[in-house]
Amino acid sequence: MRRRNWAAWLAGTTAFAAAAAGLARRRRRADLRGQVALVFGGSRGLGLALARELGAAGCRLVIAARDEGELAEARRELEARGAEVLAQRCDVGNAPELESVVAAARGRFGAIDVLVNVAGLIHVGPAESMTLDNFRDALAVNFWAPLRAMDAVVAEMRARRRGRIVNITSIGGRIAVPHLAPYCASKFALVGLSDAVRTELEQYGIRVTTVTPGLMRTGSPRNADMKGQHEAEYAWFSIADSLPGLSASAETAAAQIIEACRYGDPELTITLPAKIVTAANHFLPGLVAHTLMVANRMLPGVNGATGDQNKRGADSASKWAPSAATVLTDKAAVVNNEV
Repeated sequence: MRRRNWAAWLAGTTAFAAAAAGLARRRRRADLRGQVALVFGGSRGLGLALARELGAAGCRLVIAARDEGELAEARRELEARGAEVLAQRCDVGNAPELESVVAAARGRFGAIDVLVNVAGLIHVGPAESMTLDNFRDALAVNFWAPLRAMDAVVAEMRARRRGRIVNITSIGGRIAVPHLAPYCASKFALVGLSDAVRTELEQYGIRVTTVTPGLMRTGSPRNADMKGQHEAEYAWFSIADSLPGLSASAETAAAQIIEACRYGDPELTITLPAKIVTAANHFLPGLVAHTLMVANRMLPGVNGATGDQNKRGADSASKWAPSAATVLTDKAAVVNNEV
């Protein structure tokens, strides 16, 4: 009898907690119509997919990226979809350029309501082939740029006691994936930063969402930097990015992210494999570490002085990439302005 009473109490408590959490989440829901959304890295890939979702939600868009041609193409597409768009060229690793984008956004639309930090830099290859400059560049784009962007908008959000900040990190910010050392180091830093400021900004009505995606079919491998055995690195990276069971489409990921932004969810992990490996790393870190060590031995080795050079993925083609094994990510590259 006591066991049944205990089970009933536990079930009732769980149901009550779930209902309370659901009610609290609904109360956090923000209407994005008419809000000003600034997307750093919004000209291609996941950033462009997010800009599409924000535009469809009724946001006035500011997109910033380095390539003026890609920006112009993204702006034309978004405007054709009915969005009001300001496109600004910006190297997010350059603090004055980043600050000028924020100033231009205010001048055109007013205060920023939604900040999305998605611009990223990724080096693929053995740690032995990476230089200190690779780590500095990764930190400049993947960590310092989001920090500066948040610093530029938080004061006005605090004054209005509302705002949404979305930081796109990576499963590589939770688990150290081999052959992605500079990327993982910078994304680990961004995860810590995003989680830390979230706890302190909530009291001002500012909701910070830390997004840790697994593999996504955005078409980004073409624009990643390869080191070591360039062709082999590009091949495994592109093929993994194309596997439908392991990766999510850019459209699916973007829809989930904007929904999390709308409700001010603290965290979002995208793809079932990413959720599984994150949980496994929490409960069985030793097993995950040994598994990654085994996986590393299957990856391409170093390539002498030649391997120390950076080569774009698009310049590292082979019979394996592009190929039938990479068709999904190749199609995504066209759809998401990566070509």
